Amino acid sequence: MPSKRSKRDQNPFERRSRARRRALQALYQWQLNDDSAASIIRQFDEEQNFDGVDQAYFETLVREVVNHRDALDASLAPFITRADVGIDHMERAVLRIGACELVHHLETPYRVVIDESVELAHRFGAEQAHTFVNGVLDKLAGEVRTLERQVDRGSDHQNDPGKDRKDKRKDNRNDNRNDNRKANRNTERDGDGV
Repeated sequence: MPSKRSKRDQNPFERRSRARRRALQALYQWQLNDDSAASIIRQFDEEQNFDGVDQAYFETLVREVVNHRDALDASLAPFITRADVGIDHMERAVLRIGACELVHHLETPYRVVIDESVELAHRFGAEQAHTFVNGVLDKLAGEVRTLERQVDRGSDHQNDPGKDRKDKRKDNRNDNRNDNRKANRNTERDGDGV
């Protein structure tokens, strides 16, 4: 009987998840030491085992986050309500990876990007870091993946046919309330004029 680990290793998405974890480690180190992307990648190539890791994706994430740091931070800034000093290095690295994927890797669905980032924050961040990361990246996805989110919400709507009936009933109730309010105003106005 195969072990759980071997089944997980067969998951084609696990290689990317591992690449994100390695990129998080590398970017955390970069934030503390301010080394170049090439230097950090070279160090990780020498010191880390990349079996089962999408190494090309790891290198891409590290390079893109380092090279686009200012733009990524600017895209995140409107959605961060905490004081800058309240965001620790690990949370910042997770947010930058998530922002990088949302902005530069449209081939990866936004829900996957958010889920993976939340998992990284939950696993490596402070106690409530995953909640913070989820909120920030969800808002960023609303800005940079607008069409994808609209399509996604449309498919959610199609997957729940009962939702259409509920929405129609709610709309009908609202229409009825509005009609009743108009009728009451008309009655009051007509009564005042007599």
